[in-house]
Amino acid sequence: MRHFSTLLNREFKMFWQNKVLRLLFIGAPLLYGILLGYVYGKGKVTDLPIIVVDEDRSEMSSKAIQMFEDNEVLNISTLLYDQNNLSQIAIEKEATCVVIIPKGFEKMVLTKKYPEVVTIVNASNVLTANYASSALQVCLGTLKVGVQMETLRKQGTPEKLISSQYEPFKTTFIKKYNRSTNYMYFLWPGVLAAVLQQVLLLGLALSFASEFEHGTFKKLVQKCPSMFKLIWVKIIPYMIMSFGLWILFWLFTLWFRIPLYHNLLPLTIIAGIFVLVVSFMGILVSILIPSQLKATEILMVIATPSFILSGFTWPLSQMPVWVQGIANVIPLTHFLKAFRILIIEDGTFSQTYGVISNLLIIGSICAILSYIALYFKRKSVLKEV
Repeated sequence: MRHFSTLLNREFKMFWQNKVLRLLFIGAPLLYGILLGYVYGKGKVTDLPIIVVDEDRSEMSSKAIQMFEDNEVLNISTLLYDQNNLSQIAIEKEATCVVIIPKGFEKMVLTKKYPEVVTIVNASNVLTANYASSALQVCLGTLKVGVQMETLRKQGTPEKLISSQYEPFKTTFIKKYNRSTNYMYFLWPGVLAAVLQQVLLLGLALSFASEFEHGTFKKLVQKCPSMFKLIWVKIIPYMIMSFGLWILFWLFTLWFRIPLYHNLLPLTIIAGIFVLVVSFMGILVSILIPSQLKATEILMVIATPSFILSGFTWPLSQMPVWVQGIANVIPLTHFLKAFRILIIEDGTFSQTYGVISNLLIIGSICAILSYIALYFKRKSVLKEV
């Protein structure tokens, strides 16, 4: 046990002496946690600039404009009365939408000639386009209801019948799991999990590869002939440091007021399994690829697209089957599924058993392959001795 502790101490010293690795493993999660926290800190998109072209200049068009101004998502950056240089102005003002209220709008509404309000949506950014167009639909839909109800009143329809005559049935939408549609609650934790996987893979890519390059692997094998212990000597320091990062991430949730209180213990257990699986994957590549640079490059290829492939922002079901196969090999895919079940959807630990089994399968395969690869590396070294 004392000998094992000495080897662990050696690993911590090697980590601390590597300035790049130290900056990467500690600095990257800290920087990303703070930076992304403030990027998405607002949570909701508000005050999106729109341009309104009011060619009618009537009382009804003024009501529509007032509704746009009262909506928290929209901000009328420019009010025009004709369409001259409209495209140029829209680009200059970075307008998300352009609303064109036609000439004679109020008159045509009152005479039931069915005028058309044209909304031009700038879809270059899908997120802002969806927010702005949805807000405009709410405003214009409300105006439609108001006009129709007022028409019914003028026709002498009793007040009790107005709402039922216009609306034959009610529709109720109930939002669950992130009811405020807060982008911070949805995206920030997932990105940090991707960062954790990336720094783990890059750190462990150097574990055995650095030993091979610096010619210290022979001495390490002589000090620790047990391959089982040798693998754990490399993994345990990163598991300990990952737990420190996990506490740091939890402190960030307090700072940014993200409600991650429920199911925190089950998620921590799954996070521990996730870190272990990622560690075995990093170890495997580090043993197979004796060059630090090449091992790092290979694991970067795995880590970089993992968040996109995870199904966290774009559903896996909408991807080709072969892409789903690649995604299911990456540990982050399964961890983020567990995160969604436990934290976002407030599910139970038993509902994550499938996720845990998938992680354990990936981890077991990587662990067995790591053991076999290390066995042959050790055998070749002993022959040289």
